[in-house]
Amino acid sequence: MPGSDSVTPIGLVRGIRLDRERVPDFARYPFAIPAIAGLDELELDPHVTCFVGENGSGKSTLLEAIAVACRFNAEGGTKNFNFATRRSESELHEYLRVVRSHRRTRDGFFLRAESLFNVATEIERVGVGGYGDRSLHEQSHGESFLALMLNRFGGDSLFLLDEPEAALSPMRQLALLSVMKQLVDEGSQFIIATHSPIVLAYPGARIYALDGGLAPIAYDDIEHVRTTRDFLNHRGVFLDRLFAK
Repeated sequence: MPGSDSVTPIGLVRGIRLDRERVPDFARYPFAIPAIAGLDELELDPHVTCFVGENGSGKSTLLEAIAVACRFNAEGGTKNFNFATRRSESELHEYLRVVRSHRRTRDGFFLRAESLFNVATEIERVGVGGYGDRSLHEQSHGESFLALMLNRFGGDSLFLLDEPEAALSPMRQLALLSVMKQLVDEGSQFIIATHSPIVLAYPGARIYALDGGLAPIAYDDIEHVRTTRDFLNHRGVFLDRLFAK
């Protein structure tokens, strides 16, 4: 039982709500995606929330909509970024309500592995500092991803990461968990869309599965985790079945 001096943590963003009465048509994209169609109110963990699901399940679409509803640039960056290489965000953000806490957000960042190049280019174009002593373009994809986190991310901030594992090796994913823990201890909050069993393993993370709907799921029940574990434990069996003539 918690002691009398224990305090329930409060996130910067407590949750999101879909204004279902205003949705023009649940039969069209993105509202027809099962996870979106079933969305009403979604509670977020004060520290780390993860969205997991198969390709096309809507996890990146939902994360992007939350980011834009929180006034981040759709292609990535801080709230001060305002550029678009190619406008592709859905209209979902127009129908989301962000449920904020009384805590003040000091900073934040929307980081997408697929558009990190574009963000790095914009950083160089506007000449802003705080991103390390080397250009992000002079580093590998994974190095620049972690460099950005180490040099730009701080406490009391909201961070949205879209499939960070796409840029990171398994060892660098473990490093990501370490950086996340430091930032969470400083009052920051993460919302992450990911396929990675390593990223999903962040202790205490609230995980939502978006396959055919939107529901909480335990780590060991996640299909990605079970498939990866089974493959590593029975690699020969899997390969024999895949390559059987």
